[in-house]
Amino acid sequence: MSYQVLARKWRPRTFHELVGQTHVQRALVNALDQGRLHHAYLFTGTRGVGKTTLARILAKCLNCTANGRGDEGVTSTPCGQCDSCRAIDEGRFVDLIEVDAASRTKVEDTRELLDNVQYAPTQGRYKVYLIDEVHMLSTSSFNALLKTLEEPPPHVKFLLATTDPQKLPPTVLSRCLQFTLKHMPPERVVEHLQHVLTSEGVAYEESALWLLGKAAEGSMRDAMSLTDQAIAFGQGEVRHSDVAAMLGTLDHRHVLALVEALADIDVARLLREVSQLSEQGPDFAAVLDDVTAILHRLAVAQMVPDAVDNSHGDRDTVLALASRFTAEDVQLYYQIGIQGRGDMVHAPDLRSALEMTLLRMLAFRPQGVPKPPQTPLPLQPVSRETPSPQGVPNSAAAANPEPPAPSVAPSTPEPPPWANDDAEPLPEPASALAPELEPSATPQPAFEPESEAPPASPLSVQSEAPEPAAAAQSGEPGRLNHAEWLALFDALGLGGLTRNLAANCQCESDDGDTLTLRLAPSQAAMQAEVHQTRIAKALSAQGIERKVTFHVEELDPTQETPHQREERQARERHAHAVEALSGDPHIQKLEQVFGAKLIESSVKPVHPSR
Repeated sequence: MSYQVLARKWRPRTFHELVGQTHVQRALVNALDQGRLHHAYLFTGTRGVGKTTLARILAKCLNCTANGRGDEGVTSTPCGQCDSCRAIDEGRFVDLIEVDAASRTKVEDTRELLDNVQYAPTQGRYKVYLIDEVHMLSTSSFNALLKTLEEPPPHVKFLLATTDPQKLPPTVLSRCLQFTLKHMPPERVVEHLQHVLTSEGVAYEESALWLLGKAAEGSMRDAMSLTDQAIAFGQGEVRHSDVAAMLGTLDHRHVLALVEALADIDVARLLREVSQLSEQGPDFAAVLDDVTAILHRLAVAQMVPDAVDNSHGDRDTVLALASRFTAEDVQLYYQIGIQGRGDMVHAPDLRSALEMTLLRMLAFRPQGVPKPPQTPLPLQPVSRETPSPQGVPNSAAAANPEPPAPSVAPSTPEPPPWANDDAEPLPEPASALAPELEPSATPQPAFEPESEAPPASPLSVQSEAPEPAAAAQSGEPGRLNHAEWLALFDALGLGGLTRNLAANCQCESDDGDTLTLRLAPSQAAMQAEVHQTRIAKALSAQGIERKVTFHVEELDPTQETPHQREERQARERHAHAVEALSGDPHIQKLEQVFGAKLIESSVKPVHPSR
């Protein structure tokens, strides 16, 4: 007996055997049960999703005679045993006229086809015209088909199938009921392949089926054909290694290993994984694409865990990896990966381009790459006889001895000839555009660079307050309140997203061991354990040992966050600067003489210390 391929052997025979097209199945079953049949149906979708199969099932539903009795009429559950059902399954039913429009595009072919429309069916209840790849018909053929397609005889049904409905004329689309068949997601493909292989008695590995489901690209027929090929390649079994070798695709586990190395900030492991990949001769551009795709899934997992794509069957692994990254790191890595993909064409070779892109991800992360511990170099003995010259290390002085310089008495430098002791000092230029403000009227700047962080601020609001550690113990010993949190914020020296996150927090409670910060719900997606660690470390540097936790809740409108305070102070400084400029006599004279106007939005207040 000749072998029948899986795609034909497991082709659905009824609507209930159909996989993944529930929306079409429901519409057709209800129409058949209620007797609301249209004269023309159009099935669209990519290859291998069941367009022709649906048309044949519908043809059986229209012509099933229920085991030869002929008294059941149209049904949504064809028996599959009567002469009509078996003839349709075997492709020899006289009243099912299947036309390949790709090979019969001429108008003469269409006219010849329509000449027999007026005749009654020979064997069945309806004469069914199944036109596959209907978009290949010529314009003249479509024009010849229009009248018959709009008002066919009552015993005729048209079933059209196409992969490209955009090429169909609107006049044809308006005469048909259109059903768009969906792509098969990898989850549905794997589920169906498991059922087929179990029924066939073929041993398989589930990870191999995920490779097949991904390679099928939404087509169930392609998945069945690839499964046939994998069974032959693996000598009757479907194994992960065999399928990966057959498809020539990169093992997804290698890509996950690269992302895990990024999570661990392990540069040595990262380069080692790339070296192992190079032994397989992969497409390094595709490797970077896969890494970027995983980073996208990590971002989705951090925001909406339930929406993570499971096309590789690794949803749990991705969710676990997402907890090891901060949201800003994932976004930064993704942006670097996208830019690195475009820069690959300029790189000397693709492997170095991949390595540089991965190294750039770690180098530009907010915390950088932790440096390995340095082993101190042994100290070299210094000769006491020959002193080392100024600015030269002792070891260098010992290696290159020089005669000692003669001692010279320090002399007072003479004033330059243009100096005039009697001249009056020049007055300091007064800036008319940015006058110096009084320190008492100018608050501290809202944002200070991290490298220029001010000295430790007191926790109390008074001008003469104790050190932070001592201030924390004033009042209620060892407890911080919201006013002290505001006063301490600038002294913490936080930077990047951690500063932005902490600036939107209010001090909710402090029990002496754990500091609870109230976080607005709009900032909840940015919270991460790494931010808690950084804030706790900054507090420890101020002599305040605390664990830090976030509590997501609406903020107290009666209390300012550090961010709100900075905005208020910026507005006050701007208003004070505008008032000072408006009262400056030079500005007033420019306005009177030249009709000048002060643009308040361009005023940038300058702190006196700068």
